[in-house]
Amino acid sequence: MRKRQKFVLSSILLCGGLLGAQFASLEWRYWLVLGLTAFSWFLSAWSLREGLSGIEWLTALMPPVLFTGAVGLFYILLPQAWWAKVMIVFLFGVGQYALLLSANIFSVAAIRTIALLRAAHAVGFVMTLLTGFFLYNTILSLRLPFWWQGLMVMVASALLLLPALWSVELPERISVEIWRFSLGLGWNLGWLAVAIAFWPISLAVASLFLTTGLYVFLGIAQNYFSRRLFPRTVMEYVVVGVVVLVTMLVTSAWGV
Repeated sequence: MRKRQKFVLSSILLCGGLLGAQFASLEWRYWLVLGLTAFSWFLSAWSLREGLSGIEWLTALMPPVLFTGAVGLFYILLPQAWWAKVMIVFLFGVGQYALLLSANIFSVAAIRTIALLRAAHAVGFVMTLLTGFFLYNTILSLRLPFWWQGLMVMVASALLLLPALWSVELPERISVEIWRFSLGLGWNLGWLAVAIAFWPISLAVASLFLTTGLYVFLGIAQNYFSRRLFPRTVMEYVVVGVVVLVTMLVTSAWGV
């Protein structure tokens, strides 16, 4: 079976699992999503095993696994409208296939030059943000104490940032600098989650704000690792962050 056929089959199986989990009672859905997330690792490893080596068994497989868990948890929170659930399942299938294709490109590019690497980076960047939004939305919807909210956002962000930063240069080992950036930026996003716990904003706005923070930090960090970080580049990302922050402050229900 060719790799693309494996990617399609894996995506279809995971979509079926996502749909099937919704027919279980609510107390079982989270366990089923956890099982589906673990199953996604085995499917991803099976689909990509010919090209994986060394640290790629972790870094190349993390994005599709995190995406499965993020969408599965977000899916539970959706309203009962059938069109919303069908749309998310379709988005999940397309996203999973795109992530597997990107992971395959990264595994090949680690040993030889490949023309599609730039496209894989773009897809990986977008999918990291989308996965982050789903994870942040799920975490914030739990309405946990602010310290738990910050800790969970920090861990989720670090897990998202690690493979995204590794993919810039595709080293054989994860350097200390990549670990430091992943943990440090995850720490900062965790504190942003603590801050917005005290702001009178909606769940959707708070999730978008954290996703914007991920966009700014990840964009600047990736340009740093690719040695293309210039003042103008930093300013472009910072302006986006400031605009979202000001918009959030203006639309907040202070005093209500």
